[in-house]
Amino acid sequence: MNPEVRLLMLGSLPGDRSLAAGRYYAHPQNQFWRLMSGVIGRDLVVLDYDDRLAALLAAHVGLWDVVASARRDGSSDAAIRDPVGNDLPGLVSSLPALRTVGFNGATAFRHGSARLAGVTDISLVALPSSSPLHTVGIAAKQPLWDRLREALS
Repeated sequence: MNPEVRLLMLGSLPGDRSLAAGRYYAHPQNQFWRLMSGVIGRDLVVLDYDDRLAALLAAHVGLWDVVASARRDGSSDAAIRDPVGNDLPGLVSSLPALRTVGFNGATAFRHGSARLAGVTDISLVALPSSSPLHTVGIAAKQPLWDRLREALS
């Protein structure tokens, strides 16, 4: 990951469509790319996947998951069993410019904030999930996600 990252976005574990595609947030109804477009001020939705990732990095945003592996039937975070976490403290310590970690959904926040409990020099921000299973509309989510802009300025 680029050491210039100021904002690290953490999901819980990719869903079935994302795993099958080998891409983050591949489900067409997932709102992640629309929400992040508002955060970085660039329309990510119109870009192909590699350009989306490049645009995030150019805006000093990193992307990863809290859970490295787990048992799960389907794509719901509620179905995650026996999670094995990624080394979040190790990643955070390798990012000297990091200011904020945004957690995409309650499951990511619950698992990730526990792993980062001893880290005091960054902000941990719980966000409403971008998943299509989380039925709150994007108009209600966007202002909460837009708070992440502060980490990039």
